[in-house]
Amino acid sequence: MHDSVNTAGISSKDLTSEAGLIYRLESIPFSRWHSKARIFIGSATFFDAFDALSLAFVLPVLIGLWHITPVQIGILIASSYVGQLIGALLFGWLAERYGRIRSITGAIGIMSIMSIACALCGNFTMLFWCRFIQGIGIGGEMPVAAAYISELSKAHGRGKYFLLYELLFPIGLMVTGQAGAFLVPKIGWEVMFWIGGIAGGIITLFIYRLPESPRWLISKNRLAEADAIVQQAERSTDKRVMPSQATQDAIHSAAAYSANTPKRRVSWHELFSGFYRGRTLVVWILWAATFFVANSLNNWLPTLYKTVYKLPLQDALRAASLTNVAQVLVLLLCAFCIDRMGRRNWAIGSFIIGGGFLTLLWFMGANSVTSVIVLATISYGIIGSTAAVLYLYTPEIYPTRIRATGTGLATSWLRLASAVGPALVGMMVHDEGIASVFLMLAGVCVVGAVAACLMIETRQRSLEEIAP
Repeated sequence: MHDSVNTAGISSKDLTSEAGLIYRLESIPFSRWHSKARIFIGSATFFDAFDALSLAFVLPVLIGLWHITPVQIGILIASSYVGQLIGALLFGWLAERYGRIRSITGAIGIMSIMSIACALCGNFTMLFWCRFIQGIGIGGEMPVAAAYISELSKAHGRGKYFLLYELLFPIGLMVTGQAGAFLVPKIGWEVMFWIGGIAGGIITLFIYRLPESPRWLISKNRLAEADAIVQQAERSTDKRVMPSQATQDAIHSAAAYSANTPKRRVSWHELFSGFYRGRTLVVWILWAATFFVANSLNNWLPTLYKTVYKLPLQDALRAASLTNVAQVLVLLLCAFCIDRMGRRNWAIGSFIIGGGFLTLLWFMGANSVTSVIVLATISYGIIGSTAAVLYLYTPEIYPTRIRATGTGLATSWLRLASAVGPALVGMMVHDEGIASVFLMLAGVCVVGAVAACLMIETRQRSLEEIAP
């Protein structure tokens, strides 16, 4: 099989070296081998979204059934976010130590088992702890999955390949809303947790059988195992592509660096070394700004439509559901543009345009419910696409040895922003009025746009070229 690989610049004796293996991986066009991984990991990401949002459609029933107070509602929602924060950090570390597939399998397993446990809960306290533990799995799956999908991808077309996988998360949110509205009144609140638990358990078995990331195996000097997996990928297609000269040079440089650098214990402290410090701080600001705006809108729009604009409950929920539809449509456009526009340009543009719509709402006084539905929905769709781009961009800017850790730590800022943003919105609606909320969110978009200007561009570059 090796003889059929176009290996210009790689001698036959080096085909199983670090440089040779990465070169061969970059030479394989996207094939059914890549698609299988994207489908299975994408299914897990779909149910990550399903499990994360399912509580929202269970609470209206439980409030009356268990007599839950508003304070308890806030605590219950927060329990999942705290769990997600722990999971993002924990499973990022586990993925560096024990591998991507083991880590993803463990996270999905926890997520699925605790979903079934949630369905069996009989009181508030039990559900609180089950959602907290489930949150650990939910928070652990996404960053490690993002690292894994990035490591399977070749430089050319990685953005489109990744974002078509990432599209399943907002689709999951959209389907959850429709399923909850239809099934909960007819079958009962437990059905949402049963669906997430059973489907997630089945997906866990499929993911456990996926191949480990060759790049992770190479970073651990497990070259024979990496070679066997690369051969699997090669057998999936007879076509080959020639990596660019920059990619070839980067592969050789990365291999030489690895060979000449003493093996040391990988530490998260490297994220703050001279080379990566700037990248880390910028990406943290981007994660916080994006989810401060997106989740403030997502969490509050249904309530605002019902309480401030006096829409009937069904109309309010229907209007709020448009946000996820908008996100899916914008993200689909983004998937086909990202490798031409670049990550940096898309992020800058989305903050400017999304923030512009929010500023317009403030300028208009946010008096018309129609203008709020239209402008806030479009703004959410645009800013929400940046969230997906960050899942693409963050694994790209770190080397394999700290990729999952860096991604997990960065995504922890979305959990913090998701807790702080909606809380501030609640205070401002009460004290300053609804128009001030849109001005605050527009101001955060300005911060995000400034940070996006400091991003490095990663399109059409191999991971080894971006992060040695």
